[in-house]
Amino acid sequence: MTELGPVAWPPAPIKTERLVLREPEARDRAAFIELLASPEVHAYLGGPRSRRELEREMPGVPERWPGSFVVDHDGAMIGQILLRRATEHLRPAAVGKVDLGYLFLPQAWGFGYAAEACAAALDWLGGVLPGEPVVLATQTANVGSMRLAAKLGFTEVERFQAWDAEQWLGMRSPVVPSA
Repeated sequence: MTELGPVAWPPAPIKTERLVLREPEARDRAAFIELLASPEVHAYLGGPRSRRELEREMPGVPERWPGSFVVDHDGAMIGQILLRRATEHLRPAAVGKVDLGYLFLPQAWGFGYAAEACAAALDWLGGVLPGEPVVLATQTANVGSMRLAAKLGFTEVERFQAWDAEQWLGMRSPVVPSA
């Protein structure tokens, strides 16, 4: 696995109280298009993509790659969790660390699904890559994302200007089991 190192992929679906984190399937295509074309979802991410372009380019089965989980609630995709190695697009303090990203459909906001899904993904990551620090970047104007970062245990590393807005970079120190 290139994105996260020597981790077997795909893992068995990760089940929480209300959600399942799993690989993308053909039935998720419409939800992926809705997610990527949503102005609300992309308000702090540079804006949505064209629905027509997405319809034309999205394969029948959305791309599967290590670190990409569909968040499933009651048999339907409501979001996506991304775990990937941070590259130069982030700050030097983040490069090489695992970067947590997430996108949820607006109708899934406000129910705690993002916190539940991200916590499950982070727990899974801690099991397969123990001691691995994780970073998260968001715009400071994205109040919900800032709240989620704090709830998940991320602490501020730095703030910086990028994409015409103030950005926040947080890090979650690895949970190391005590001997």
